[in-house]
Amino acid sequence: MAKSLRLPVSGGTLEDYAIANAPLAAPERPAGGHAFNRVAYAAAHVVVDPLADNDPWLDRNIDWESTVAFREYLWDLGLGVAEAMDTAQRGMGLDWAGAKELIANVQSAARRRPDALIAYGAGTDHLPPGPGVSIDDVIQAYEEQVAYVEGQGGRIILMASRALAAAAKSPEDYVRVYDRILRQVRQPVIIHWLGDMFDPALAGYWGSRDDMQAMETAVAIINDHATKVDGVKISLLSAEKEIVMRRKLDPAVKMYTGDDFNYAELIAGDEKGYSHALLGIFDAIAPAASAALQKLGADDLAGFHEILAPTVPLSRHIFKAPTRFYKTGVVFLAYLNGFQNHFQMLGGQQSTRSMVHLAELFRLADEARVLRDPDLAVSRMKTILATAGI
Repeated sequence: MAKSLRLPVSGGTLEDYAIANAPLAAPERPAGGHAFNRVAYAAAHVVVDPLADNDPWLDRNIDWESTVAFREYLWDLGLGVAEAMDTAQRGMGLDWAGAKELIANVQSAARRRPDALIAYGAGTDHLPPGPGVSIDDVIQAYEEQVAYVEGQGGRIILMASRALAAAAKSPEDYVRVYDRILRQVRQPVIIHWLGDMFDPALAGYWGSRDDMQAMETAVAIINDHATKVDGVKISLLSAEKEIVMRRKLDPAVKMYTGDDFNYAELIAGDEKGYSHALLGIFDAIAPAASAALQKLGADDLAGFHEILAPTVPLSRHIFKAPTRFYKTGVVFLAYLNGFQNHFQMLGGQQSTRSMVHLAELFRLADEARVLRDPDLAVSRMKTILATAGI
């Protein structure tokens, strides 16, 4: 029987919509592990505790059981977890104290799983940018967070720094900071270049507002420390820039796409190379990502695109401008799919997207076949509509 409801559309009207697609079957976990030929991390969100008596814009109360359970789900699908990143509202609701608690809880779960691929964000978000912040202050802030992650036994994703973006006077300041940190790390890190469409405070990173000029500084730093860099995650939403940078990297350094608009083509690659993945959208489309990567690992490129291509319009919608609000769509889809029993977020960020936006997300999720229980999804969508008087 058709599962239908009335959804808002632009212009202030409603239209009937019926679920049209069967959900994509989640791939079974092979006895020998998932046969991927790409390294794939999902940047995972956190689940808040809706029963906490707090001020949601100011306080953080995390449901640790549900948060860790979601990581277990990603690992079961063969995906790695990129922890304490911007998808988890790091620096946008999740402060460093909360990030430390998150890292400790998830690392405890990871220790129990030999197959758990995980890396943790280390940055400077406990150091507020300001005119009195020096480059030495930035270095010390990075060192503190790196030391904590390594003390937990974790691998590092070296996050872009708002404090560095504010304090740096030239590309040489970036060279100084990254040289100092990379010389100290115990294991090769993933360097994260997050564009200002995700975080306006990072405008001009690497010492230039021209991305191609900034890229030259970043590549020089990375290649000079290739033995200390596992890879670089670039999040500029430009396939062309990612490919240019990918071809400039030392052959030992991986490119991890962070392009939530063009990930399918970038992971598939071309005759000169391909990208691995570290993506926020893989949180939302995890079964499709896993199934597609299985196909790619079996040299079935057509099967890879058949599964992943329908998810791209969904991802482009979730990450549409203002891109920094994408986390709302990721958590909304987790709610529709039953990974949490509420649509609440750190900082009250469930309010950053309109009902029309969420309704279109629902339609595109159906087309991508990532509504894993259509009856539940329809019921929960109706609940959200009702709270808006629809």
